Amino acid sequence: MTEAFLHGTVHVARDDMQAALTADPAALALWQALTPLGRNEFICWVEDARQDKTRARRIVRTLEELHEGKKRPCCWAGCIHRTDKAPSRWQQAVLIDKKAK
Repeated sequence: MTEAFLHGTVHVARDDMQAALTADPAALALWQALTPLGRNEFICWVEDARQDKTRARRIVRTLEELHEGKKRPCCWAGCIHRTDKAPSRWQQAVLIDKKAK
C-alpha cells in the first residue's frame, strides 16, 4: 500500500505539484520527510505564482531544492496564511500590504 500524499499545515498541494513529486520517488521521499510547516512553505511559494509558467518553474525548483537538501524554499519570506502566528513586519509590508494595493 502506498503512503498518502502529505500536505502543509494550511495549504494543500494541487494535482500538478503532486504529480511532479510522485513522478520522482527520491523527491517524494524527501517531501514526505519534511515537517508540515516545511511542506506548507513550498506549497505557499508555488501557489503565490501569478502565471502558470512561473508556477511550473517553481514546481521544478521545489524538486531541485529537495534534492539539494533544503527544507524550505530559498528566498521565500514565509507563508502569510498561517493563523498560528502573526506575519512579521517584513511580511506585512512586502507581501500583504503590497498585494492590497
